[in-house]
Amino acid sequence: MSETLFILNLTCADKPGIVAAVTTELAGKGCNITESNQFWDQQTGHFFMRIAFTAPGNITKETLEHALKPAVERFQMKISLTDANSKPRIIAMVSKFDHALLHLLYQIRVGWLNAEVVAIVSNHEDSLKTAEVEGIPYYHWPVNKENKQAVEAKILELTQETNADLVVLARYMQILSDNLSNRLFGRIINIHHSFLPSFKGAKPYHQAHERGVKLIGATAHYVTPDLDEGPIIEQETERVTHSMTADDLVATGRDVESRVLARAVKMHLENRVMLNGQKTVVFGQ
Repeated sequence: MSETLFILNLTCADKPGIVAAVTTELAGKGCNITESNQFWDQQTGHFFMRIAFTAPGNITKETLEHALKPAVERFQMKISLTDANSKPRIIAMVSKFDHALLHLLYQIRVGWLNAEVVAIVSNHEDSLKTAEVEGIPYYHWPVNKENKQAVEAKILELTQETNADLVVLARYMQILSDNLSNRLFGRIINIHHSFLPSFKGAKPYHQAHERGVKLIGATAHYVTPDLDEGPIIEQETERVTHSMTADDLVATGRDVESRVLARAVKMHLENRVMLNGQKTVVFGQ
């Protein structure tokens, strides 16, 4: 009999018996746990858990949700149950610099990322040829003060039309409105060109060069109305030296940005990231 791989994420106030209640119900449906991660936040008293498990082919998502209902109600859990065999759908947004976008597309092509880019949105035409080669619909929507609200309405409409699971800002150099940030909260990831908190605004690597920094980095985070201050998913730094030029730092930064964004997207799509207030709980492989 064929099997289906599911991912269960849950969070609730920490109490004895949570793990036993959940795993007992899964075992009763013939499920086999393949991976389990859990975390108790002592500061808030909240418990977080991610379970990957296989279920017999005749067991549906609805059947599992019904079986888990008593445990959910008993512990007042918030749960998310996902069929891991389904391929998540991504909208990628980019401006002129395409290194992060190209890295995402490559990782999807080689199978490291299990996802499908269903649309590329840009305020420039620089990535149009890339989209044509990949066979991905391309939406060139220039943005200015007068049409910003209309363009963001199009972005929201596109997420609905394509049933997108995630929007990825792969160096999309436009500040999103509070409305769009709130509407897509938890479903939109940005790559920031610094190891936050650090140099913000234009030419961060040139600022870093002028200050003689010894480490540069990148931060992938969820987008919120507070600019570049959303819950952090992944970060990385790279050591640099006094002998490197500003252009050397830019090249190094591009590599770091691409890797960090791809890892953050992968962890999100595999349901390894759970929001914990202004922070995240990230369960590794």
